[in-house]
Amino acid sequence: MTTPAKDTFAVFGTTAVLLVTEPAALARARAIADAELAAVDLACSRFRPDSELSRLNKSGGELTLVSELFAALISEALRAAELTGGDVDPTCGQALAAAGYDRDFGEIRAGDRTFAVTARAVPGWRSVWLDASTPAVRLARGAQLDLGSTAKAWASDRCAGLITDTLACGVLVSLGGDIAVAGPPPGGGWRVRVTDDHAAGPEADGQTVTIRSGGLATSSTTVRAWTAGGAARHHIIDPATGEPARSPWRTVSVTAASCADANIASTAVIISGESAPGWLAQAGLPARLVRHDGTVERTPGWPASSENPAIGT
Repeated sequence: MTTPAKDTFAVFGTTAVLLVTEPAALARARAIADAELAAVDLACSRFRPDSELSRLNKSGGELTLVSELFAALISEALRAAELTGGDVDPTCGQALAAAGYDRDFGEIRAGDRTFAVTARAVPGWRSVWLDASTPAVRLARGAQLDLGSTAKAWASDRCAGLITDTLACGVLVSLGGDIAVAGPPPGGGWRVRVTDDHAAGPEADGQTVTIRSGGLATSSTTVRAWTAGGAARHHIIDPATGEPARSPWRTVSVTAASCADANIASTAVIISGESAPGWLAQAGLPARLVRHDGTVERTPGWPASSENPAIGT
């Protein structure tokens, strides 16, 4: 049995992992991923003045022509908002900046922010008008987009699909822990270590699971976290308050038919709070939820331990 080949690299201010079942295909797979991820970054980076997102956020409510790629990314963000009743909302851009996340996260790690921070109202996802046929976008009510809640997971699915379609091999793409797999998996499936921090070593508290198709996403309030104005902050905004969500869960991992769907659910769970396990069970989504004291809750379909780790078929 051939061991999958692996490449690890930096992208989107986080770590990417690429695995392919055919070692000879690794270089070509990386080239496909690099091209696609560069295009996504140019479309929707909040921290690039030349990105389409920056241009749209400065449009002052005017109808703005956009690329098909950027339109697809916005469409995915609006789908997430509709599926979650607005809990995962792409118009949190100003609220994130007000909370202190106003530059690349690597720069935020440098130290405490001393300015006072205040909650910023979230205009709401219905303030975004998308004409996918042109394509063009208009932002109403002063909305400012941030696609961080959906873009990475969408890009993971996109890269995995393109690579397997082009190279006819099995592939796993992880972008900061947003994992998509496509094509024939290795024998026994893809083994994934689920922890608070995707970059943590195997000794970190967590669980090893195995997936064969679809995606797995983890949302956490412990990794992209900082202090601003003397208060602890994190990157998951509750649209109802315009502030980082006050959640009973520090980390939520979900598996679904796609990485995008898994990520939408894991993010929504952080925001929705105690009602989340019932919602996940009703939706048929296997999940692992970790409280701040380390207590773990699982929904049906998620393995009880690493001894029998398979999720799905």
